[in-house]
Amino acid sequence: MKRLSILALILLLCGAALYLAQRRKTHDAVSANAVVDVAADLQRDFTRVPMRMTRLSDQDEVRIGDELVQRYGYAEPYANQAMASIETYISDVGLRVARHARRKIEFHFHLLPDPTRINAFALPGGHVFVGWGLLKEMKSEDELAFVLAHEVEHIDHHHAAERVQIEAQLHKMDLDVFAAVAQIPLSLWQAGYSKDEEFEADREGLLLAGAAGFSPQGAIDLMNRFVRWDNEYAAQSDAPAEALSQLAIDGLTGYFRSHPRSSERLARVKSIIQQDHLPVKQPTTPISIDTAIQAGSQ
Repeated sequence: MKRLSILALILLLCGAALYLAQRRKTHDAVSANAVVDVAADLQRDFTRVPMRMTRLSDQDEVRIGDELVQRYGYAEPYANQAMASIETYISDVGLRVARHARRKIEFHFHLLPDPTRINAFALPGGHVFVGWGLLKEMKSEDELAFVLAHEVEHIDHHHAAERVQIEAQLHKMDLDVFAAVAQIPLSLWQAGYSKDEEFEADREGLLLAGAAGFSPQGAIDLMNRFVRWDNEYAAQSDAPAEALSQLAIDGLTGYFRSHPRSSERLARVKSIIQQDHLPVKQPTTPISIDTAIQAGSQ
């Protein structure tokens, strides 16, 4: 009976969506690409329907996230003053962005002290991590805001929570047994999400950072840098003096394996800015933690 009710609800939602789609006036050009995009969107939505039907409550998700942070050893503040000041700065920017998120849960922002960690990722329940290596390569506060907003959207759109559900199903874990869920390795969260989910986080993160007053130029600047790094990483050639060191190239391995091609992400970011008329000419704000980063690295 329960399965029939779920099926009926799915069919009802599909019917409503079809009705609204037929009534909506549109001038989009018809092409093979459009058909493929629609098919991909439908496939993604249908595969996520079971997750939405059995979605974790916010309370359970927060408990799982807090348990993971505790287990990974990032629950306590840094004793080193320079490191603590960097994390506070990240948190200030992150909370400014997170205030505009749809889900009203408490967000926390953490610094990973590894200088080769050129990555950022999110845990369920509101925890966002930024690698020191990535932070050191940023030129503006707006770039940081875009990265943090991207990760916030992985939480806001339940991508992180759904990963817990998938892991629980794969390993036949009871979600009520939080100690078992906490056995999920940190590397799983650094592995990125599906291509659709990454693009969704880019789009919504760009809008979220804009709502918080940050310039979309920060996203363009960062993506342009990613494109250059991506090309250097792919080529695996000796970098010129102004390019990344081999250490940084090595640090990007996980990032480029877990995200779509940077050139495609850049093109989509530019398209969103144009479609939503975002103020790309708004000046960026220089990042203000260079001194603290240098002091902490000595």
